[in-house]
Amino acid sequence: MAMAALRREGRRFAPSSPPPLLDASALLIEHHVPFGARSISTQVVRNRMKSVKNIQKITKAMKMVAASKLRAIQIRAENSRGLWQPFIALLGDTPSIDVKKNVIVTVSSDKGLCGGINSTSVRLSKGLHKLNSGPDKEPKYVVVGEKAKVQLIRDSRKHIHLTISELTKIPLNYTQVSVLADDIIKNVEFDALKIVFNKFHSVVSFIPTVSTVLSPEVVEREVESGSGKLGELDSYEIEGGSTRGETLQNLAEFQFSCVMFNAVLENACSEMGARMSAMDSSSRNAGEVLDRLTLTYNRTRQAAITTELTEIISGASALEG
Repeated sequence: MAMAALRREGRRFAPSSPPPLLDASALLIEHHVPFGARSISTQVVRNRMKSVKNIQKITKAMKMVAASKLRAIQIRAENSRGLWQPFIALLGDTPSIDVKKNVIVTVSSDKGLCGGINSTSVRLSKGLHKLNSGPDKEPKYVVVGEKAKVQLIRDSRKHIHLTISELTKIPLNYTQVSVLADDIIKNVEFDALKIVFNKFHSVVSFIPTVSTVLSPEVVEREVESGSGKLGELDSYEIEGGSTRGETLQNLAEFQFSCVMFNAVLENACSEMGARMSAMDSSSRNAGEVLDRLTLTYNRTRQAAITTELTEIISGASALEG
């Protein structure tokens, strides 16, 4: 009797027209509803949670790798500072010197995911290029690193004279960097080399730095004019049979190789510190997203369970009635 009554009630409330067909696009849209909506599929939330967990594992692993590399590079970078600091005491540092041929050597990384360290070097290099531009001046770029190359090639392609990449792929030593510095000196005409790099200060901070290396001709001119520390070079005695021109040439080459060696190590050290900080922030952000997704998943699952219980109770009540 109860089943017969239920069939009669079903015929009474049956729809007059057949139900519309479901559209596949509507199902796709349903899976992209905002967080917290009750119609979202629990399977979609689980897939997103799995993706976020995988990303968090990767960022944590990258942070650990950067930390292990930082310890090794930091010692070498601090030791390399003793190579170029004597040149500052002997020749001084004149980044604002007015010369015709300025060559800006921008040191950057080959890999990304290290914050704004490369953008800082590029902005400083562009500022130096704009400051040293003029009708009688020819500033050029020598780019070390793939990331600075990608940024500078957009609007300064014609000013890039030389590019070098994959320099930090293997552990560097002074001999390799000195060969690189010698190639730059032979292939680029310059009055002043301005090396732009990031000096390592701590894991969370780095200092954009510019070191200047003058050509022997400019040093000779400054010595004759008697300006700054360069005017005091005549007070030193030159041992051996070499002339002052030969000595200044050797001094400029040695100074550039020492500055480049320190710049590459300092920038690599700053890169690892910036990558550690960036990956730590990414891991924390992934954790926050995972917490929100977990809350959404629990609410969606609870809503589905409540709906099923309501349907069961309604069906049982209808059968009893």
